[in-house]
Amino acid sequence: MVPERAYRTPRRGRPATGFVAVAQWGLTARLPRWGVVSRAPDLARRDRRAWASGRIVGVDIARWCALMGMVATHTLRPLRLDGEGITVVQAVAGGRASALFAVLAGVSMALLSGGREPLTGTARRAASRGLAVRAGLIAAWGLLLGQLGTSIAIILTYYGVLFLLGLPFLGMRTRTLLLLAGAWAVVAPVVSFWLRPQLPPRLNTSPVLEDLEHPLLLANQLLFTGVYPAFSWLAYLLLGLAIGRTALDRRDMAVRLLGLGAALAAASYAVAQVLLDRPGVRDELAETLPPLMNRGGLEQTLAWGFLGVTPTDSVWWLAVVSPHSGTPLDLLHTGGCAAAVIGAALLLARLAPRPLAVVFGAGAMTLSLYSLHVVLRREGWLDGLDATTFWMHVVLLSVIGAAYRWAERQGPLERLVAVVAGYARGPRAGARGPREGG
Repeated sequence: MVPERAYRTPRRGRPATGFVAVAQWGLTARLPRWGVVSRAPDLARRDRRAWASGRIVGVDIARWCALMGMVATHTLRPLRLDGEGITVVQAVAGGRASALFAVLAGVSMALLSGGREPLTGTARRAASRGLAVRAGLIAAWGLLLGQLGTSIAIILTYYGVLFLLGLPFLGMRTRTLLLLAGAWAVVAPVVSFWLRPQLPPRLNTSPVLEDLEHPLLLANQLLFTGVYPAFSWLAYLLLGLAIGRTALDRRDMAVRLLGLGAALAAASYAVAQVLLDRPGVRDELAETLPPLMNRGGLEQTLAWGFLGVTPTDSVWWLAVVSPHSGTPLDLLHTGGCAAAVIGAALLLARLAPRPLAVVFGAGAMTLSLYSLHVVLRREGWLDGLDATTFWMHVVLLSVIGAAYRWAERQGPLERLVAVVAGYARGPRAGARGPREGG
């Protein structure tokens, strides 16, 4: 949800390897029609198929998918009309859209802190200040949106906490980040599983301003017991940081993301099914399924998903791969799906980056448009659960996003966050030019 501007300076004779992402609070230089930003003339000659107007179009397409996936889960019924099983939309987008958002948060952090070549020293400290301010602003805005009382579990406050948790990892490179992301995805849910019985229940599904009166309970919810528990979800952010440290302009990297992400998603899902099919496992899960989490029997509950965490009465709950269960296999599965979507989006952007930048322009201002979507879900507004409501949201958000992208304007909230974060980052934060890195 955080915009980035990325630039590179390729050398003749070998592929470019370095990015520097600069958070700007002004508008970019005006472009002739669909040209590439004037500060990177070599980019216009050598890699028109991946970039447009200084943005990574594929990343914006992935953000568009995440935004519309969340819109779908908010505006369409999760169960079929006959009540037997979940809908196709819930089966596809449930749990995966929000996970994609979290992974893309890591991609944004990487691009705002040096891209493939992590910033160091004073430049890194400046980037960390800017990101910390972004985190605070996004988290506070999430609390304000929670005041609207919609049925949506607002992700923004958790999102801000994720940004803060990711700051210590800004100096790491791809290999280290990938290893850490995998280890965190396996270990953190187990730690959370053993801790949660000792912790108080969450306050609500969406944190609100009044929760600040109980800071320890709020921290408990944001980190461990909430719908998007940041302690476990840090695995998504680390994966996104690793992706953002790669050469996103290269076709082979997009293919790797698509292939390896799909393989990880399929493998983790298959492992979950093997474990659940062991004798007695499903019976034990059915016996330990609390009434408040029961969505019409064990199988329908496993397909529909949870609200961030599973029950803790049986260790076999760690083997499920249900949406929003926060288990190791759920994190690996949805993280793999997110990587695959990003890879596919990067490949799609190479076909026609300049027109696709407009078509998927909503992906460049997801903070503003997600907020508009939440506002429109207020009671009596566009709050239905049907296809008409869904398409009204999709069309409205897409048209607004396309108009802003056509006019080369930042979204209003993106611009506000960038201005404030830019002051925190300091006037010399972007002084260091692009660097090549291995």
